[in-house]
Amino acid sequence: MQKFKSFGLVFILLVIFNISAFSQKGGVSIGVVDIETIVKSMPEAENADKMIKDVGLKYRDSLQSIEKDYMSKIEDFDKQKGMMTPDQQKKEQENIRGIQVRYQQFQEEKFGVQGEIAQMREKLLEPIRSKVKTAIEAVAKEEKLNFVFDKGSSALLYSEEKSDITYRVIDKMKRGENK
Repeated sequence: MQKFKSFGLVFILLVIFNISAFSQKGGVSIGVVDIETIVKSMPEAENADKMIKDVGLKYRDSLQSIEKDYMSKIEDFDKQKGMMTPDQQKKEQENIRGIQVRYQQFQEEKFGVQGEIAQMREKLLEPIRSKVKTAIEAVAKEEKLNFVFDKGSSALLYSEEKSDITYRVIDKMKRGENK
């Protein structure tokens, strides 16, 4: 992760130095926004955050309930283990393992990468991201900015279509291969 951040910073510095060279020739302009501040100013983002937190708290309470049940079963098993037959011990251990599996499944279903909270976050934040992106593009065009970066992450949020040299690079590479 650190290497990626370092690479990103070096890349951005190179872009900025190249842009300043171009700006002396053709007038390249750069804008910077603080996405975090923009999002915090949006009531819908605040509402989405509250909804996600509320659902998360509800699921955490359920997880704690399963965990209490698990701990209680282990404690009871440890106390009564000496009085149980091997078959009873095995049955109780399977019961305890079942609670542990239920805990892990619930945690993954609700809090995992593909869990309900992640899906809910994506569903609620997608319209917000889209609205912010549209506004950034509109302001960049009005202000005649060639590039817009995020202050907090140094991510490129907007670039003019004419600044995209992808196909020129591909062409250059293909010509280099033919030599």
